[in-house]
Amino acid sequence: MFSRRFEPPQTKSFSKTSKVNKSSSSFSKTHGVSKSRHEPRQHRRPTTAASANAPNDTALSPTGTLTPSIVTLVIGKDQRIFAAHEDVLCASPWFQQALSNQYMDPQNSKRIHLPDEEPEIFSSVLEYMYKGDYYPRLIHNKRRNSWEIEQIEDDGRGSHESTVYHHGVDGDILKDTVIYCTADKYGLEELKKVSLRKQGLQSGIQCSTILTSARYAYANTPDTDSKLRAHYLALIIRSRGTFKRSGTMQLEMFNGGTQLFFDLFVALCNHVDDISSAQNTPRSNRHFF
Repeated sequence: MFSRRFEPPQTKSFSKTSKVNKSSSSFSKTHGVSKSRHEPRQHRRPTTAASANAPNDTALSPTGTLTPSIVTLVIGKDQRIFAAHEDVLCASPWFQQALSNQYMDPQNSKRIHLPDEEPEIFSSVLEYMYKGDYYPRLIHNKRRNSWEIEQIEDDGRGSHESTVYHHGVDGDILKDTVIYCTADKYGLEELKKVSLRKQGLQSGIQCSTILTSARYAYANTPDTDSKLRAHYLALIIRSRGTFKRSGTMQLEMFNGGTQLFFDLFVALCNHVDDISSAQNTPRSNRHFF
């Protein structure tokens, strides 16, 4: 996959994550196509989400090889041009159907228009479809037996942004939240897991950004979603001391218009019930629960 012209938008970040090298976020045709690029570097790479889920770094294809069929994708209001192998795109049920007969340019059977997508988000989705992860990668810390977001020394060209400007909400929201919702749309279940794990590793995010991202999550996931929505409910409850003093929270609740706040009320009630139940349980019997 490669982009003919891609200039990541300048967004404000509220993340305390250490600065990282933007050069690793560039995504060219070579990254997705050349298998020889991966082979000599496997032995010195740290364990990542991609390597943990797959035995090798071959591109997504039933045969391990890619057909020469290239699909052009026109992304966003600015019509940024991307290109990807049809074999890779067909790992997504949505694209498999789209490439069959839907959403195609009648004058070009290998062109798909996606005007509502954000180029920066779509670039990360394509990067995942080729590599099994997207920038910044998930790194497994073997000593601590935990996952971390990769940290690379800054080379002066910028740092990892945890938020992205989204035209649909006219504001900054968490990048991983948008990626999760996009993955849900395209039927990429493993990408949903990766983006959800990365969201859990973020810190230092402003209340307004969290609430805007939560609203977006509720508006772009089905009512049956039990992962991303629960993540935001748990986050707000854990940080209730901050949110109850937040003027933004008060305004958001006053405006309403979302299932978020009723779910939050139910979750808080359950939390209080659990505490009350634990306090009323005889000490000698608590180990049974």
